[in-house]
Amino acid sequence: MAEYLSFGEIMLRLKTPGHERFFQSPSFEATFGGGEANVAVALSNYGLSAGFVSALPDNDVGNSAIGELKRFGVDTSHVRRSGERVGIYFLESGANQRPSKVIYDRSHSAISECRPGDFDWASIFDGAKWLHITGITPALTQDSADLSMECVQAAKRAGLTVSCDFNFRGKLWKYGKSAPEVMSELVKHVDVGIANEEDCQKSLGISVDIDVETGELDTRKYEALSEKVLELYPDMSTIAITLRESHSADRNGWAACLRDRELGFKLSRHYELTDIVDRVGGGDSFASALIYGLNAYTDKQKSLEFAVAASCLKHSILGDFNRVTVSEVEKLMSGDGSGRVQR
Repeated sequence: MAEYLSFGEIMLRLKTPGHERFFQSPSFEATFGGGEANVAVALSNYGLSAGFVSALPDNDVGNSAIGELKRFGVDTSHVRRSGERVGIYFLESGANQRPSKVIYDRSHSAISECRPGDFDWASIFDGAKWLHITGITPALTQDSADLSMECVQAAKRAGLTVSCDFNFRGKLWKYGKSAPEVMSELVKHVDVGIANEEDCQKSLGISVDIDVETGELDTRKYEALSEKVLELYPDMSTIAITLRESHSADRNGWAACLRDRELGFKLSRHYELTDIVDRVGGGDSFASALIYGLNAYTDKQKSLEFAVAASCLKHSILGDFNRVTVSEVEKLMSGDGSGRVQR
């Protein structure tokens, strides 16, 4: 049984070739991805025993999604075979001042039609030590929100550490509840919170004077924001926030901060990403690497640096999954970012 579990949805990803606009040519690059699945794949790449909990239809597309996860060593024994369709997202990759676009086609997907009681959590969590969840699944339907709450409550009863990437997705919250209504309750059961520059505000309704549209960051405000999150959620031990300076679709500044309830505030090294290949999955690569770091290192600063370096490398990799190894991440952490050919 896997020790590190993620719960959510894996989707069919249909991306335009290169930087083309939608239907500029009559083809798409078909792969698989999704926040929670991305985390499971990366954890498995780092050598951890990782599993994915979800639902997929018993058809060729569902089989292919499971096959892709298995190819990376992810345990799929707790993927429920139900429903009639795999969720889809369409991606148009931006360039320069033209942003990337995502269009979701995931209504009535297998996982969104699951309800509380459909998963045997006691069996799933037997032998596990960590659960990762995001704010994406609770945004799908009321049943998905209720199921996500059932999941984290069962994980806590089973003694697991629970991490949650708050992941605000404005295009998904359409069933009558706002993100803060749902997420502020779910996060009460979270030990390790993960967010970007807007998730704390839009998912939890926590307001700090941060303008995410300017592309410029004031780390002092993030220090205050992280302190406020831990004040509002006394059972949360750690909050990590990624700091992205979005100068254009191709050029970003990248760093992160972490606040530990006992050890205080920590800020990572800053990276300049000057030729981004694919930024989709960047947050998931940070989350998975942070989970690895918190379990592999005793030093929280080193855990943070591992997460930032891993997600830095993800921006050079096409597709949702972060296909890097621990040694590659640690090499960048040590200061080797030259990109010289390895012979």
